[in-house]
Formats: sequence, C-alpha cells, structure tokens
Amino acid sequence: MTIQRRRALYINGASWLLLCAMGNGATAQDATPSPAATQLPEITVTAPSPIQRRKPVVASRTPARGARAVPAPDREPAPQPAAVAAAPQQGVLPVVTDQFATVTVVPNEEIRRAGGATLGDLLFSRPGITGSSFAPGASSRPIIRGLDNNRVGIVENGVGGGGVSDLGEDHFVPIDPLATSQIEVVRGPAALRYGSTSIGGVVSAANNRIPEALPSCAAAPFQSYGLPVKAPLATVSSPGCVTVETRTAVSSVDRGVEGGILLDAGGGNFAVHADAYGRKAGDYNIPGYPYLFDQTRPVNGRQPNSSTQADGASIGGSYVFHGGFIGAAITQNDALYRIPGIDGADHQTRIDARQTKFSAKGEYRPDAAAIEAVRFWAGATDYKHNEIGLADPLDPATSGVRQTFTSKDQEGRVELQMMPFDARFATVTTAFGLQAGHQDLTASSPDDPGSPLNGLYDPNKNDRVAGYAFNELKFSETTKAQIAGRIERVDLSGTTPAFIPAVFDVNIDPASIGPATPRNLHFTPKSASVGLIQNLPWGLVASITGQYVERAPKPAELFSRGAHDATATFDIGNPNLGIETAKSIEVGLRRATGPLRFELTGYYTKFNGFIYRRLTGNTCDEAACVDIADPNQLELNQARYSQRDATFRGGEFQSQLDVGPLHGGIWGIENQFDVVRATFADGSNVPRIPPLRVGGGVFWRDANWLMRVNLLHAFAQNDIAAIGETPTAGYNLLKAEVSYKTKLDVSWFGAREMTVGLVGNNLLNENIRNSVSYTKNEVLLPGIGVRAFANLKF
Repeated sequence: MTIQRRRALYINGASWLLLCAMGNGATAQDATPSPAATQLPEITVTAPSPIQRRKPVVASRTPARGARAVPAPDREPAPQPAAVAAAPQQGVLPVVTDQFATVTVVPNEEIRRAGGATLGDLLFSRPGITGSSFAPGASSRPIIRGLDNNRVGIVENGVGGGGVSDLGEDHFVPIDPLATSQIEVVRGPAALRYGSTSIGGVVSAANNRIPEALPSCAAAPFQSYGLPVKAPLATVSSPGCVTVETRTAVSSVDRGVEGGILLDAGGGNFAVHADAYGRKAGDYNIPGYPYLFDQTRPVNGRQPNSSTQADGASIGGSYVFHGGFIGAAITQNDALYRIPGIDGADHQTRIDARQTKFSAKGEYRPDAAAIEAVRFWAGATDYKHNEIGLADPLDPATSGVRQTFTSKDQEGRVELQMMPFDARFATVTTAFGLQAGHQDLTASSPDDPGSPLNGLYDPNKNDRVAGYAFNELKFSETTKAQIAGRIERVDLSGTTPAFIPAVFDVNIDPASIGPATPRNLHFTPKSASVGLIQNLPWGLVASITGQYVERAPKPAELFSRGAHDATATFDIGNPNLGIETAKSIEVGLRRATGPLRFELTGYYTKFNGFIYRRLTGNTCDEAACVDIADPNQLELNQARYSQRDATFRGGEFQSQLDVGPLHGGIWGIENQFDVVRATFADGSNVPRIPPLRVGGGVFWRDANWLMRVNLLHAFAQNDIAAIGETPTAGYNLLKAEVSYKTKLDVSWFGAREMTVGLVGNNLLNENIRNSVSYTKNEVLLPGIGVRAFANLKF
C-alpha cells in the first residue's frame, strides 16, 4: 500500500558540535532566499505504517516532532501553516521520525542519480543494507542486516513483487528502479502487515501505475490532490491534464544505455498512467583495464558472461470519487541476462525471464462515525524463466534449456481503519487487516525427464491466510505507542524423497535416495510487537521496539532435492524443518530537521531454529554426490537446508551536517557506519554476513546544483563459516556526483523541468568482492565507470 507522509526538512548552517548544532547554529532563515525557494519542497515518505494520515505537512517555525494529529471526523483539513524561507532541499538526507523502527527512504531524485539496475545494486551502500550481487546489474537482491531471501519481503505498490528471486540468488527481481519513483526499506512492526517472512524487513517500491489521485499540471504531480481525511475528491476533478517524464542514461563501465517514458493523464474523475522502459548493457569492465569506450581492449578486461538487457511496460487507471479511489494496472517485465562466474562463462549460462502482473487497489473514507478508511490491494502474477546454457562446454550444439522455473501467485489484502477514539489515557486508533495468498511453483529440467531428481523440486503449492491488528496509542503530542499482532495459517504441499544421503549415485543405485513421498505440511505462525516513540528536546525522537516473530519454512527450504544449474549448487531441502522464531529489540534516536540530521539504531535478535543453506563441502552433478575428500570432484556444490539457534546484533548510523554557506549554496559533511555480527549458539559464524563498513564525504548544494564526493570503506570479512566460505578482502568504494536541476520555459520545447548529471563509481578502480555473494571468488564488482543521465518533465 502507498501511504503518503509529508515532512519538511529545512537546512541550517551550524558547527560540527552535536549539542550546539541541535540547540544553536545559524538557521536558513538568516540567509536571503531566492524567489524559487520561498516555500520548502516536501519530501514524500510512503512508509507502510498501518495507521495512516494523508494530511499534508509543510515546514513551520516549530519543527515537526513526528506525532500525528487526529483530525475531527467531520472537519475539513486545517489550513496549512505559513511556509518559511528555506534552503534548497536537493540532496537532503530524509529521516523518518514517526515510525517505530528504522525506515530507509530513497526518493525519486536519488534513484535517478544512483541509477542502479536492480534493487540490490541501488541499495548496496545504504547503512544496514547490501545486495546479493550474484549477477551485478541483473540479479542482486537486497540483504538487510545480514538477512536475505526468505526473510526480506519485496512489494510494489503494496502487492508482492512476484517472481522467484527468493528461491535463488541468480533470479532477478521483476521490479526495475527505472520505472520506480520511490523506494523504502521498512523494518520492525510495520513489516508484519506483509507477512512473517519479512523478519528482516520489507523493500517497498512505489510508482504511479495505479493513480491514487488526479494529476495536477500546474504544480508537481500529486502535490495538490492528496487524499486528506474526508476530502471531497469529486469536487477537484480536472477538466483535462497530461504530464510526461522521460528518464535516460548511458554508462561507460558496461557501455550501457537505458531509457524510460512515463505518462500521467486525467480528466473528469478518471486518472490514467502508462510507462515503458528498456535497458541494455554489455559485459562490464573489471579493475586493471581500460574503462572508456574502446572496442580494441582485450576480452579479459571485462567480467565474462555479464551482459544484460531488460524491458517492460505498464498501463493502469483509477476512478477518483468523493472520499476515495479504485484502480487497476497490468504490467509486463522481461529480462535476458547472463550469469558471470567460471561455471556460468564455461556453459554460457543465461536466464530468459518474463512476468505478467495484474494489480488493483482502492481506498474509501466513508462518512461514518466509527470507520475512518477501508483499503484493499490485490495482485496476480504469472512468472516464467528458462535457464539456458551448454550441456557440454566444448560443444556449442548442446545449447538449450537446462531448467525452467514457473510461479503463479495470487494475493489479496483488505484493511479496515477505525476512527480514533478517546480512551482517557490515550487517543487510540486501530487498524484490522486480512491477507490471503496462493502460489504454485515448478522447477523442472528437460535434461533428465525420467530421473527421480529431475529439476530442483517437484511442483508444489503454498497457501496462506492471515489476520492482523495494529493499535496506536497517542498519550500526548510527544509520546506514542503501538501494539500489534498477527496470526497466520500456512499450508504447503509438495513431493520429496524419503531421504537424501550425503553421498549417492542414482545411476548406479536408483534406490539410494529413497522413494518420492508426498508431503502436506501445516504451520500456524504467530507474531506480536510493541513499540514506543518519545519526542525529545532539540527535535530528537527516540524509539524502542520489541518483537516476537514466527516464520514458517518456504517451499524451497522443504522440498528442494536437485541441481540448480545457474547457481552451480545441488540443493537438498529438509521436510522436517519447524517454525523459525525471532525475538528482537531495536532502539533508535533520530533527528529529521535542523543543520544536523541523523539516525542511530542498535538491534539484537535471537533466533530459535534459524533456517539457512549450509554448504557441506561435498560436490555433485545432476544424479550423484561425492564426498569432500573424493579426488573426482564434481561441478556442483552440495547445499543442505539446516536449522540452528543463532544471534544477530548490530547497529547503523548515518548523519548529514550543514556546515555553512559557501558561494551562494550550503556545504557540509556526511558519514555512515553499519555493523552486524551473527553467530550460532556454539559460537561459530553464520555464513555470508556483510562486513563492518564506515564511510563519509562532503557535499555542496544550492537551488540547482548538487555536488558530492563519498568514500565507503568495507573492512575485511574474516568471520566466516567453517565449510564452503573463504575470507573476503576489504575495499574502498569512492563515488562522486554532480547534478543540475532547473525549471524550464515551457515555450522552448515543452519541458517544464530538467535534471542532468554525471556520476562516477569505483573511482579508485578497486577490486571489490562482496562477502555475501556465492560467486565472490569468481565475480568482481564493476570497475571505474561514469554514468551520465538526463530527466525531463513535460
């Protein structure tokens, strides 16, 4: 679901001293603003809090403390306070202070500048977040605080993203940043609304494929036509309006080209949206070789088998009426990309994927004394990808489909938000939700149709239904609490061999793996959370959250029993896995306004029955596995799903300080830090954990320009699993960017706004290996490169 929260961030000059910066310092009002900066631009935050307000908030002389006012049931929104002069907002660190746990926001402008081709690439350097980097630029799934795949949810406009990216690191996420307008990473209680499989958090991508309001041509889209409580939307219907945005970029490191066009139109009570995008890139350069457009460079100057291309399109529309809207969209995503690494390059492995997705959502705010809003989301996806490659690396004639994955998903969710009521000790707002979903999975292989190990797993089904409730208690303007709970019913059915030993050969002994056995498994995970937010002096907001979350195993963890060609693994599931339990506490301190903006978070999570994929050291092919000591090693690594108690603890920090005015703008410094330590009960290390990282940089900005240089240092990762994992060297990732944003005279060529820029990545041209990647020893991240981009709004 997309929930808009607008919060004003104004920019001041100040000293580096923390307390002085929070209490004193020259303010932006002391500076003489340009006419274009007489009103503070808003930052839209769509963090999926179940307790929603759509009342817009603008800057005032009293900084917002994060508490939300409860509007009267039959009253129009209160007039906005007068805006004050403020410094330009481009490049400001957005900090969310009204959530009970950390929310990382990547607004539209930053997505356009960063230009990541996948969600994992885009979020790679964010505190507490990295990417799986299995195929950089093609398949890189976000990893949050060391948790990935089955513990990180990915949604688009409130509906699951679909696909099978949680079943294998080589699978792409069918949500492209090129068609996305804002991305948020939500942790803590708010993630419970999407399911218990989001223990690590939820990556929420938002766009306007299902319009929630009528477009405005006179102002920035959706700034004037939000959905305030009881807003008579039909009275603001537009006589006709069309806006267009183009997004283009080229990159040197992979000779990449990308482009997209987005169209929004409205008339009467109808709003429509259409978009199309495409990107294409060759094998990317790796350090130590030329990085410009030089076609004479040696082949080994690039990461072999790393080219990619993707495209997609969507069309949707909504009917906007008094008190709400209802809309739907259909989206097509296609991708064809290669899998880098020794095995991938030898077999010329590539994945041809496509997804068709239907989604719908709506909201209604009735004139009722008890009900504030009713909302729904629904989606259905049809996903398929073929893993194509050579059966014999020495024989090009053996090229063909080695494995096929399909996934058909249906999902629906409805929420009922009650009117706030006075319980004497607090104002209480309650939201109830009901969610249901179904998934059919297959992973067949045409190589051995008669083999008992044909494909990664036999067809299986996953049914789930859940109910949840959130209660928000507002004790005062400065103190707020939340109590939430969720209960699910998960039914999984599939087929698995009765047993799979560590060493076997079905060609010699067909009975060595046991007969195929149907399994019907049922789980009832239960989850609860409690949180507290307290506003403090100097614009500080403190929070503490406690959670108890149970997660049912996923089909891949239960039913896998075969070769996965693209990842070069032989995965063995465990149908006897039980519910995974996580008990966690998170403490945070944040500041969203003033010359110093920052967020500091610490967390501790205790897992009972942590489910993970363990490399055993044995090797396999499609029909046999041999012992680790066998001299005739096979090409696939054996991986077994196992369950052990584990503890995760860590912290994150990021800040931005406006030091003072410089040449008509503001210059400042920023820094970040994140660490996660994960161990099993016996003290051994959980595999594939991100390293300690620390970084910082300087920036300068004015009404039009943004310039930034930032260095992120990742320390060596030596806390590794005993088998199947090697140490990872540290690295320095240096980035620099310059961008220019300006309003245009529409009479020139029709555009009303333009943003252009250059971004340099890995400017030290370092060998960067990602410690969480299964292919880190064979795949380097891209070397030095420059990206040029241009966005136009018409």
